[in-house]
Amino acid sequence: MKEINIKNVAITFVVALIIWFIPAPEGVAQNAWHLFAIFAATILGIILKAAPMGTMCMMAIGFTALTQVVAPGDAGKSITKALSGFGDKVIWLIGISFFIARGFIKTGLGNRIAFLFIRVFGKSSLGLAYGLGLADVCLAPAIPSNTARGGGIIYPIMKSMAISFDSVPEKPETHRKLGSFLTLNSYYMNLIASSMFLTGTASNPMCQKFAANLGIDITWMSWAAAGFLPGLVAFFVVPLVLYKLYPPELKKTGDAPKMAAQKLKEMGPISRNEWLMLLAFFILLFLWIFGGTLSIDATTTAFIGLTLLLLTSVLTWEDVKGEKGAWDTIVWFAVLVMMASSLNELGFIGWFSNLIKVQIGGLSWQVAFPVIIVVYFFSHYIFASATAHVAAMYAALLGVGVSLGIPPMLLAMMLGFMGSIYGVLTHYGHGPAPVFFGSGYVDLKAWWLRGLEIGIVLLIIYMVVGGLWMKVLGYY
Repeated sequence: MKEINIKNVAITFVVALIIWFIPAPEGVAQNAWHLFAIFAATILGIILKAAPMGTMCMMAIGFTALTQVVAPGDAGKSITKALSGFGDKVIWLIGISFFIARGFIKTGLGNRIAFLFIRVFGKSSLGLAYGLGLADVCLAPAIPSNTARGGGIIYPIMKSMAISFDSVPEKPETHRKLGSFLTLNSYYMNLIASSMFLTGTASNPMCQKFAANLGIDITWMSWAAAGFLPGLVAFFVVPLVLYKLYPPELKKTGDAPKMAAQKLKEMGPISRNEWLMLLAFFILLFLWIFGGTLSIDATTTAFIGLTLLLLTSVLTWEDVKGEKGAWDTIVWFAVLVMMASSLNELGFIGWFSNLIKVQIGGLSWQVAFPVIIVVYFFSHYIFASATAHVAAMYAALLGVGVSLGIPPMLLAMMLGFMGSIYGVLTHYGHGPAPVFFGSGYVDLKAWWLRGLEIGIVLLIIYMVVGGLWMKVLGYY
């Protein structure tokens, strides 16, 4: 498949040039406006899939440095600034976590955990759904790629379970027997798990970074605390709602625990590397939870975990070099963070926030809060990438909301949660979506309709339960 779509690349260049040559609005520095032109074109290119995300971001570095928009008249400082994102600790937190996640897959520990839950909960189709979801939640803190977690661990097991009960992708008349229900539920549970932890998906640390630019401090523990209750409620409610809206024909799956037990038997006793992986996982969780008390940064903890896995040969340096998803994420993450941070430093985000504030400035924060969240959530229909959506709108909406008096931590966290759960809306809305949709178990109409229904349920849960819970936590 061709990596480069010449037509769409041309469109992004034309858009960049149009914005570039439009006179900068009053209150915006010329170089800030020009950086916005590069940023907007990069986001558009990602949305249109003009080129791989890494390619678009490499182009952005080149043009940012060449045009010297971040340091006018200083070529050396311009390239240094353009590369500054690679020195950001948040980028390395997510990158190193990707490497650690490889250990779950390589050792087979991820599969073992999933089969253990199926053995316990898998006597019914609903129990099977909860078992697969619980496995995802348990893996989420240490596997920041929800695509790897959902597509690499949960999906193959889910599909094999469906097929074993004669719900086969190639036979449409069998889809509703079990496969359709498990497909949608596993995808929704993946997104709920992603929302619950700072390291649950790649876009969460990006939210953390953008919030920090506005003086809002989000730690691994503060995110986990805020996400715990709404995530837990969503975890229990969503399968039940889906079970009513889109019920599987097969209600009892009594053979599933036996199948899981057989798989575990075939895997044999837990291996040395699995024990070491489990030990590293618990050390990571302990240090992420108590890192603030122990004065150990979350990124430092990630490096400690990776070092343990390398020294014990659970992972090799070849594994690290070969983890393409991690290196790809480090590249695009660093570039998008650099541009968004620079736009903030140059005053563009503040100007844009004030512009929107003028339009809705008459609203109380209690009214503005749900308006901003709902607009952010449903605008995801036009984004094929959660990362692009966060990069394009998170900082601006956060700035607007804070300027209107919305409690900063409440809005920062709620926008962060939306960055995961708005993926339910479409079959392209989040990394794992194409994997689950590609199974063929769910047609497009059902995917979008169920997505809208579950999306509304999740919005209510997170805004009501999550909002009240953060009040209890003292976040506002």
